[in-house]
Amino acid sequence: MIGVIGAGAWGTALAQVIASGDEPVLLWARDASVASAINDSGTNPAYLPGARLSPNIRATSDMAALGNCDAWLVVTPAQAMGAVLKSAPAGDQPLILCCKGIEAGTRRLMSEVAPAVRPHSPIAVLSGPTFAHEVAAGLPTAVTLACADPQLGERLVRRIARPTFRPYLSDDVVGAEIGGAVKNVLAIACGVVAGARLGENARASLIARGFAEMSRFGRARGAREVTIAGLSGLGDLVLTCSSQRSRNFALGFGIGEGRSAAELLRDRRTVAEGAYTAPVLCQAAAEAGIDMPVAQAVNDLLAGAQAGAVIETLLSRPLKSEA
Repeated sequence: MIGVIGAGAWGTALAQVIASGDEPVLLWARDASVASAINDSGTNPAYLPGARLSPNIRATSDMAALGNCDAWLVVTPAQAMGAVLKSAPAGDQPLILCCKGIEAGTRRLMSEVAPAVRPHSPIAVLSGPTFAHEVAAGLPTAVTLACADPQLGERLVRRIARPTFRPYLSDDVVGAEIGGAVKNVLAIACGVVAGARLGENARASLIARGFAEMSRFGRARGAREVTIAGLSGLGDLVLTCSSQRSRNFALGFGIGEGRSAAELLRDRRTVAEGAYTAPVLCQAAAEAGIDMPVAQAVNDLLAGAQAGAVIETLLSRPLKSEA
C-alpha cells in the first residue's frame, strides 16, 4: 500500500492516480474533518471539489497509520515538510517528494531536508507540469521522477505510472527540485504582467528571461541543462506562467491589479509556494553572485513594493547581450 502525506488538491490528485491502478492508497490529512469527508462522501470538497475519488482511497488523520505503507508520497507545503516527517512513524520507506520549494532559514532543497529527518529512507523527487484537477480527471500528464538510485527509480516509476500519467526517469534530483521551486516565483511575475494588462508579448518575454534565471541558478547548484529544459523545469514553467489555475500566477495577477500581497496571502486557503520561496531564492542567488532580476522583482512586490515602480525598474535595466 502506498501512503500519500497531504490531502490538499495535489495530494488528493496523486492518490487518485495511484488508486486508478487498483492499488490501495492511504491518504493522510492534517485536518480530521477532511479525512472524514473523503471517507464518507468519496470526495474532497475542501481542496478538490467535483472530483469523485476511487474507493481504493482511504483517508486518515492518524499519522501512525502510515507505518503500514511501503512507500510514501510527501505532498505537504514545502516549509512544513520537515516538521511533518519528524512526526511520522519510524521506518525506511522510500519517500517520493512532491513539494516544490526551498526551506526558509536553511536554504535547503527538500531532498536535503528529508534525509536529515529520515536518514534511512531513500529519496526520489516527483515534479512537472501538473494541475491537480486535470490529473485527478485522468487527463494526459507527464512528469519527471528523479532518483539518484536508478534501480529504485525504475521500481518507483513502474509503481506509479498509469496510462495517462507518464513519469520520465532522471537521476538529477537537484535539477528536478530547482525547476519546481524557481518556476513558482516566476509564475507570480507572469501573473503580475497579466493582472497589470501588459500584454502577451511581455509575458512571453518574461517567461524566456525567467527561464534564463532558472538555468543560471540551476547550473550554480549542479543541475544539468537537460533537466532544467525538461518537464520539471521549462515544462512546469510554461504551465504555471499561463493560467490563473496556478496559485502562484493567481497571486501575481491580484498584485498586478493593485491588491497588496499581504491581503492576497491572508485570504488564501491554499499555499502559493512562490511567496515563501522568493526571499530564500534571492538570498541564495545574492550569496552566489547569480543575477536574478525577475526573482528579485517578485521578492520586492511581496515585501510591499508598488507594482508600477517594480515594473519600471525592470524595464529600465541597462541593455545587454542575451544570456
